Amino acid sequence: MKKIIKMRNMSDNQAGIITKINVTGEMGRRIRDMGLGKGAPIQIIGRAPLYDPVAIKVRDYTLTLRNNEADYIEVEIDEGEKEWQKK
Repeated sequence: MKKIIKMRNMSDNQAGIITKINVTGEMGRRIRDMGLGKGAPIQIIGRAPLYDPVAIKVRDYTLTLRNNEADYIEVEIDEGEKEWQKK
C-alpha cells in the first residue's frame, strides 16, 4: 500500500519517490538545486546521533539535509516495504 509522508518521518534504509516540494523562494530553489525534485528516488541512509541531519541517497550520490528542510519534502513510500524490513 502506498502512502505519502514527510521525508523527516522516514525510517533508516527506507526508500521512496519524492512527490512534492512544499516550499518556494530561496529554500525551494536550493532543495531543487541539490537534485531533490518531483519523481526523484531517494533512500534514507542514516541520521546523526541527535537525529539531525539526515543522510539520504539521491541517484548516485549522498547528501545531508536538516530536519527543517526535510519537512518540506513529501515522499511516496510503500508501507509493505517497512513491514518487510522489520522481519
